[in-house]
Amino acid sequence: MKFTRRVEGLEAEGAYAVLARAQALEAQGREILHLEIGQPDFPTFAHISLSGINAITSGKTRYNPPAGIPALRVAIARDAGERRGISVLPSQVVVGPGAKPGLFFPTLAIVEPGDEVIYPDPGFPTYAAMIAVAGGVPIPVPLSEKKNFSFDLEAFDARLSPRTRLVIVNSPANPTGGVMPLEDLEHIAAAAREHNFWIMSDEIYARLSYEGPVPSIAALPEMAERTVIVDGFSKTYAMTGWRLGYAIMPVELAERVELLLTHSIGCTATFTQAAGVDALTGDQRMVDEVVDEYRRRRDRIVDGLNAIPGVHCQRPQGAFYVFPNISKTGISSKELAQRLLDEAGVAVLAGTDFGAGGEGYLRLCYATSPEVIENALERVANFLNSYRQAVG
Repeated sequence: MKFTRRVEGLEAEGAYAVLARAQALEAQGREILHLEIGQPDFPTFAHISLSGINAITSGKTRYNPPAGIPALRVAIARDAGERRGISVLPSQVVVGPGAKPGLFFPTLAIVEPGDEVIYPDPGFPTYAAMIAVAGGVPIPVPLSEKKNFSFDLEAFDARLSPRTRLVIVNSPANPTGGVMPLEDLEHIAAAAREHNFWIMSDEIYARLSYEGPVPSIAALPEMAERTVIVDGFSKTYAMTGWRLGYAIMPVELAERVELLLTHSIGCTATFTQAAGVDALTGDQRMVDEVVDEYRRRRDRIVDGLNAIPGVHCQRPQGAFYVFPNISKTGISSKELAQRLLDEAGVAVLAGTDFGAGGEGYLRLCYATSPEVIENALERVANFLNSYRQAVG
């Protein structure tokens, strides 16, 4: 049976595939340490969960406007605008079940078949998928380890063309944890103004920053009118299963995206959105406490990885991932990730799960307990030591 080109090339997201393999091994009685899924190990904050429960029991279980309930759009506009130093209208906010609709639907509304879309490599796998589904031409730009995994700006400039329609930036980034410095964002913004293309800024990890607020390209001169900001509640508030995200964009684009939501998902659950309102308007001290804990875990896993011969790991500036360079081990990313799972019981992702530019790296998520981190470091060190002895 023949399918369209837009779906024939789609592949599974690496994290879900590794999780499935890890769970199959657990079903056989193996103990697996999970560092593959980008999911907070903290429970959803109690006041947010209670808000969702109260919303259900009070009958907030019916249809609502496709772009989101007014109270949440107002809360997002206020919070997102204040944090980025920009003015955001509620009519610019489009709510969805998770952040991925905020990636996919604006791309469908902006990109025509044949348009070129620049995106980071290594980068979140959905970027390449949504470009392909829209009929766009994917143009990967390498991230430079020497620049803390920001764009290689020389490569970026070389890949610009009259057909460039959209550029995707992600800061703090998955899988690297890198934060794009202001001067790099200014460089990209200047190119956007000169060549008249859109920017999609994936800022889902913006609150998980260890060195102060992360700059948003939307706050630069004349950029709000050509930028789609994508954000959500999953990472900041440990709400991954609640499926609540949003995008901020010019009103005219928001109206088009709302129609795509109308004819695809209909609307996001009302009780989930009610919990989102309380997440944004409630006490934020728990977010700060969680970030402090992630910082401690980051420092431990970075120090532990750098103590392993053949491994070099930069200290990420945001998110909850490390992206160690394992090229000196002499093992490919895919083989090492697979053998760590099968032989050492440690589930991690190959850098190539995020694009060809990820060869020579692994991604480990440290949004897990300190005990798991310690055990995983020991197992990885023991495996690589045994491997070195075996190959002489």
